[in-house]
Amino acid sequence: MDHPTDGRADRPCRLVVLAGPTAVGKGTVSAYVRQHYPEVWLSVSATTRPPRPGEVDGVHYHFLDDEEFERLRQAGEFLEWAVVHGRAKYGTPRGPVERVLASGRPALLEIDLQGARQVRERMPDALFVFLAPPSWDELVHRLVGRGTESEDERRARLETARTELAAADEFDVVIVNDDVARAAKELVSLMVGPCDKVRKNST
Repeated sequence: MDHPTDGRADRPCRLVVLAGPTAVGKGTVSAYVRQHYPEVWLSVSATTRPPRPGEVDGVHYHFLDDEEFERLRQAGEFLEWAVVHGRAKYGTPRGPVERVLASGRPALLEIDLQGARQVRERMPDALFVFLAPPSWDELVHRLVGRGTESEDERRARLETARTELAAADEFDVVIVNDDVARAAKELVSLMVGPCDKVRKNST
């Protein structure tokens, strides 16, 4: 069963794109991967939203003002970018991703649904993973329990989440985030198996 890794069907899934509805725990799962799987490189997104308590510039996000974000966007420095929840802009810096992929190191992009669609257009060989909540009620509980948004923001995020959940079929694999450690382990395991085999097993 072992074959050289230069064939398309047997290439490891070196780039995995993780997306899912708001408050599903993408950031928590990614943070667990960062802490427990140092062999995986995690892309640090840029955003125009202000930092949340405990977030560090350059570690969790690159926090930019609108002017700097627009300068980089117009220069073609983002692999993908989007306006999320009708408010803040988010983008994935292109250069670091391309350098890591060229080195052969497994890479993880944690981005929103709009961004995942853009990356699919530019990097169709990546593996696209949808992180799903155990249930709708649990997703609402997580969003309300987080306590970082106003009532209007929560309402907007829940409306967005309903649309995002309906997009699960666009992805190669769905992982249910019922346990952070288990979800992270499953996510990382996808980076070492042949992409085509993963996709076949997920159907």
